[in-house]
This record gives sequence, structure tokens and C-alpha cells, in this order.
Amino acid sequence: MLNRLRGAMTRIFTPVADALLKRGVSPDAVTITGTVAVVVTALWLYPTGHFLAASLVIAVFVLTDSLDGVMARRAGRSGPWGAFLDSTLDRFGDAAIFSGLVLYFVGDGDSWGVGTALACLVLGSVVPYARARAEGLGMTAQVGIAERADRLAAVLVATLLVGLGLPQVVLVVVLALLAVASLVTIVQRMATVRRQAVGAA
Repeated sequence: MLNRLRGAMTRIFTPVADALLKRGVSPDAVTITGTVAVVVTALWLYPTGHFLAASLVIAVFVLTDSLDGVMARRAGRSGPWGAFLDSTLDRFGDAAIFSGLVLYFVGDGDSWGVGTALACLVLGSVVPYARARAEGLGMTAQVGIAERADRLAAVLVATLLVGLGLPQVVLVVVLALLAVASLVTIVQRMATVRRQAVGAA
């Protein structure tokens, strides 16, 4: 869902990208600023229970995540460094979101919430690692039912709904499903890489 939205946002962001480039703003600065905003918001608002505000702010920065890429392409500066920086900083943002939820559940005394949020934090970090490691070995692992965009969309919608008044158990259930989906994705990627490795042997 977020990937489709990003396609539309790219068209909208083109004039914004041009304006920022004319003012001397670099794509890297936009990437870093967005990551810092997500991390601060997640670690400040989620632990204090401000789910509605946190979800809205983070959603804005997630949807504008393609702005730095648009700027790089418009400036003719697209390359490995930008892709590496963006992917690396994405891990910080993702970790901050689930860490913020872990802190909230710890303070609330919800052990199920702590467990599911922690599982999402750990498994969510393994999902992109499995793909990166496969590609580093000359193979591919672009499979799975829980891509980053899917995980972000699910957790942001769930926290938004809880912020609007739905019971907290809704978020716990969504986190549990996300953890399972992340685990399935890891297994899918491992199986895909194994087939390629056996075939090459």
C-alpha cells in the first residue's frame, strides 16, 4: 500500500525537490532529517501513549521518504551511497517505532504487548538482513509476505486506531500477526536462498 502511495507522492514531490535543490539542500540532509524526526517522534510520543499524534507524524515522514530519491535523481546524484544511506537509516526508524511501543507496554505493565512488540523489533531487523546477505553472496531473496512497507502500514494503522479510541488489544493482536508474518518472510527468504545455493552447487 505504501509503495503505491509513494508512486503518487513522487509526482507530487518533484516541484518540492526542485525548490529544495535551488536552496542548496542536499538529498542526504533530507534523508537524515526524516530519520531523526521519526526516531525522536517514536521514542518520545509512543512511550507516553500519544499514539494518534505519533502515527500521524511518522506517517507523513514515511510518505515523504521518497523525496530524497527524487532530489537525487533531479540533481543527477543517484548512486550507491544514497541507496546505502537511505536503507541504513531506515533500520533506525523501524527500530525506534517498535522500541517506542516496547517502552509503552513496559510502562503499562502489558507483558503480551512487550513480547509482541519485541518480537517485531527483532524479527523485523532480520528480514532486511536476510535479503542483504543473500545479495552480498550473489543471490536474491526478494520474496516474503511482510515487506517493510507492509509492516509499517500495519503498525501505523493499528496505533492510529488505538489513538482514536479502539482498545489496546487491537494493537497487540496486530503486532502478534506482524511477528508471525516477519518470521514467515524470513523462512521464505532462507528457502529461496537455499534453492539457489543448491542449484549453483
